[in-house]
Amino acid sequence: MLKDIDFYEKHFKGLFEHELLVEMQKFGRYQEIESGSYLMKAGGYIKSVPIILEGTIKILREDKDGKEMLLYHLSGLDSCAMSLTCCLSSKISDISAYADENTKLLSFPFEKVEEWMCKFNTWKVFVFQTYQKRFDSLLETIDCIAFNKLDQRLLSLIKKKIKVSGSTKILYCTHEELATELATSREVVSRLLKQLEKIGKLKLSRNKIELL
Repeated sequence: MLKDIDFYEKHFKGLFEHELLVEMQKFGRYQEIESGSYLMKAGGYIKSVPIILEGTIKILREDKDGKEMLLYHLSGLDSCAMSLTCCLSSKISDISAYADENTKLLSFPFEKVEEWMCKFNTWKVFVFQTYQKRFDSLLETIDCIAFNKLDQRLLSLIKKKIKVSGSTKILYCTHEELATELATSREVVSRLLKQLEKIGKLKLSRNKIELL
């Protein structure tokens, strides 16, 4: 779906120059992704790069047994560094992108991603900042895995998902979803959640977790 130039001015004014916005309007495609849907799956070629307008996308990596692990989240005006890398190097994607909630985004063809890097300084800055943000997110994930116990990782994930959702204390999520993102079992997550509730860190309800 195409959007007019006013739509791009509204979302990107002050971030990109007008000349770039004109090209984005010409080549960009607006999409709405339903919660629970995959935007892309591992194993294919990425032909476009997304910029998230509303909602949340989680980027997952799959092991040889098909188990997925969370790498990072994308939300407002974020783009995916892995998509940029795969587009620029014509690599097969080894990540999946899954809509955590109803999401609105714009996607741009891969050939424009490279062209705009040379043509528009604001786009080059945006790409480099995207790499830096994702690098920081991955370092945080690695630190969490390397230095924290699973209960600490679980609590950290809950806090991160609450922050991404825009809430302050409440997360609506199943134990299965948390287990998937931590690459562990639902039974383990349920047990750890009950332990955290017992020591007063949170309160559990059906598909709802409240930080205390």
